[in-house]
Formats: sequence, C-alpha cells, structure tokens
Amino acid sequence: MRLLLVEDDPRIARFVAKGLRERAYAVDISATGDDALYQAAINSYDLVILDVMIPGRNGFEVCRELRRAGNSVPILMLTARDAVEDRITGLDHGADDYLTKPFEFRELLARLGALLRRSAEMRPPQIVVADLVLDTGAQSVSRAGRTIPLTTKEYALLEFLARSAGRVVGRAEIAEHVWDETFDPFSNLIEVYVNRVRRKIDFAPLKQLLHTRRGAGYFFVLAGEPSSSERQADDVSHARSRGGAPSRKTHV
Repeated sequence: MRLLLVEDDPRIARFVAKGLRERAYAVDISATGDDALYQAAINSYDLVILDVMIPGRNGFEVCRELRRAGNSVPILMLTARDAVEDRITGLDHGADDYLTKPFEFRELLARLGALLRRSAEMRPPQIVVADLVLDTGAQSVSRAGRTIPLTTKEYALLEFLARSAGRVVGRAEIAEHVWDETFDPFSNLIEVYVNRVRRKIDFAPLKQLLHTRRGAGYFFVLAGEPSSSERQADDVSHARSRGGAPSRKTHV
C-alpha cells in the first residue's frame, strides 16, 4: 500500500517513513502543504498522514482542500497541539483520525491499520487464493501448510496481487501501490520481483497460481479455474476430437 507522509521535520519524517517501509508500506514524503496537494493530485494513495503545522497551507487547509476536490483518501492528522478544539477542527475539516505528538510508533501502526480496514470495508485478516494463505497482521505467507519466507517488498507485491485476484494487474498499477515516487518506470524491477515471488509460491508439484498475460500484466488463477497447461491440454483434446489441428490460441 502507498502512503503520503506530510511532515516538515526531517528527523520525524525519516523515522516514520523508515518504520512504515519496514512494514511493507510504500511511502512518499511531502514537507509543505502545497506539495502535499500536488502529490495527492497526481498519485493514488491508500492513506495520508498529515501534520498540522507545516509550511504554506497548514494541515487543516490541506485536509479541507482534499475533501473539496472529492478526494476520499483516509487522513490521519498529526500534531503537537493537544487542545480539544484542535482535534475538533481537524475532524470537522474531514480528517478520519487524530494523533498527538509525541506518539508511540505502535499506536501509529494500529491507527493506520484501523483506518485502512475501515476504508476497504473491513479488509480481512487473511487473504486466501486457492491453497495460498496470507496473514495480513503478521505479514506471513504459507502455501499448502508450508511457510514461505518473503522480503518486505516481496510481501507487499504479493499482498497487492492477492487482493486483486481474479483480474489482470498491470505494471502501472503495481508501481502506483507497491513502490513510491522514486520508482523508475523504465526499469525491470517489477518483473524481477514478480519472478522472485513466483518461484517462492509456485513450487512443484503444486499448481501454478501466479500467471503473466503478455502486454497486460499479472493475475492469480482462482480456485476451480484451469491453469495454463490445463487449458492448453483441453484445446488439444478438443481439436483432436473434431479431427482438426490444435488451436494456435495461446493461454497464459
């Protein structure tokens, strides 16, 4: 998932971004209100962490402008101001939650998780694709009862693809949600990570789940759907039963 962190204190921004990236979030950082509005206009974010006291337009104004523009992204406001009036102001401007500084990073993670679950209509604690199981809380993965070790970025990619099971997901969409603004669209990084994930989850003798559709993207075969080899075998069998040549149609 991709987050926008709006914080003008470089020390706090580095600390929070580092912790979030270690939890498989992709994080973009803005230091001013105007830049935050620009980033939110050109990128698709799953959540915004918004400090109140930032240069230019403050957090309250940024929050109000996002809502005026029809942006419904969940917003968690951060501030050192603990007055009840400030919390009410933030919520009245469209914020979804409010956290005062200093805060425990664990509490930040808990509030982020709650907002993301709420925004996605209660994201399930587990994602199941055939015999592949992702525990989103522990960020652990198993298939057919076998634990699969993944790096942070491999897990983030797999979770995004698993949440999109049943449809083809292209490079641009993957980059938008799994990588941050430093991603080079001309690199082959996505292909490299997809291949790494595929080697780890699609081990013999189990059926292949993660497939590539050339020129389009990647998709998971859901339970009950035939795999590529099964569909090709069906084509050959059907053609032979009709006395013709096998179909040249390629399946992925």
